[in-house]
Amino acid sequence: MTAEDSSRHREVETLAALDAVLASGRPLRGLRLQDLDLTRREDAFLARTDVEGLVVLGGRLSEALDVHLRTHHALVFPSDPHAPVDPYRATLYSPLELYRGLADRGYAATPDARAYRWAREAAAHHDAFVTLLRAIHDDSVTDALDEFVDGRPVVGVMGGHALERGRTAYAGAAHLGRTLARAGLVVATGGGPGAMEAANLGAYAARGDGLDQGPDDGLDDALDRLASVPSFREDVGRWAQLALDVRADLGPGSGRSLGIPTWFYGHEPPGVFCDGIAKYFSNALREDGLLARSTHGLVVLEGAAGTVQEVFQAVTPLFYATPGAVLPPLVLVGHEYWTDTVPVWAAVAALARGRGMDGVVHLVDTVQEAADVVTAGLPRGAHASADAQADPSREAHP
Repeated sequence: MTAEDSSRHREVETLAALDAVLASGRPLRGLRLQDLDLTRREDAFLARTDVEGLVVLGGRLSEALDVHLRTHHALVFPSDPHAPVDPYRATLYSPLELYRGLADRGYAATPDARAYRWAREAAAHHDAFVTLLRAIHDDSVTDALDEFVDGRPVVGVMGGHALERGRTAYAGAAHLGRTLARAGLVVATGGGPGAMEAANLGAYAARGDGLDQGPDDGLDDALDRLASVPSFREDVGRWAQLALDVRADLGPGSGRSLGIPTWFYGHEPPGVFCDGIAKYFSNALREDGLLARSTHGLVVLEGAAGTVQEVFQAVTPLFYATPGAVLPPLVLVGHEYWTDTVPVWAAVAALARGRGMDGVVHLVDTVQEAADVVTAGLPRGAHASADAQADPSREAHP
């Protein structure tokens, strides 16, 4: 393989990687430069003409460099300077990014709220350009999500957004998240309020691991403080600001808390107790992405229609799995809830009968039982890898 061939279709997502390519003298043909500020590398690019097939996805570049690249048959994909999000972003979101400006200007002025309005207005006016940018954005988020979970065991925790802080069930979901994270699992949720926020909080606050519980992680104190603003419904800004303050006091996260929310549900603000947030415009992509990446199992806490939908989305691949395949567990928590209040369990058990999934669907009463099921197959010390990452997100261009 030639040097030119090896550079084809290679993604370059950081300036350090770009500098290495420029210093190597290799042809630039076929590279994909994603969301990079090229203004300080302009002279290097203007001196090169070997850019046919080079693709520039968003980022920053001068008009002169834009003309030079296009003249030599590179492809430069524009963005919208008025868009509240960067469609070509190369990393997951951080909560601080989505809630930027909250303290000074209120929730309505944050990138999160503006992105929801931007998407809704485009849909109302049938704006094809915004529709295209949203699709590119979601694909970019998927790429960043794949990089975040690559090679790491992930467990999904599903549950309703209506669960209030201060409730026993909220604390239970938080302790579940901590237990799973201490076992070395990445805890992925729908990234919203309620049970989702609680599970992410526990995973974010996790210190130590299953063998060494480590120092006090501050979780119980965080639960007490959060209870003063039980719900997001009356004042999203107050709900989110308290959580941001609690997050700041907790310090860096465990690297094992992942939120995958959507702007489709504009009434659900994103939770802040995540090491990374993969937020989508498409709820269909978000749902599929969340469940498909829950490779080590799924724990389902009490919830309503959205949670029920996720249960059966999870059941489908289990039902049609190849005979003999190793399947991740699906654990529903709450006998009374799932048999009487929302009688889903009877349908799940009926579908499982005589199938390979029969041994991996469970109905339990406590979050500890759920954690025991999910962690049963984990080798001791499985967490002692490179899980404890720093926050993988970076600030997007303003």
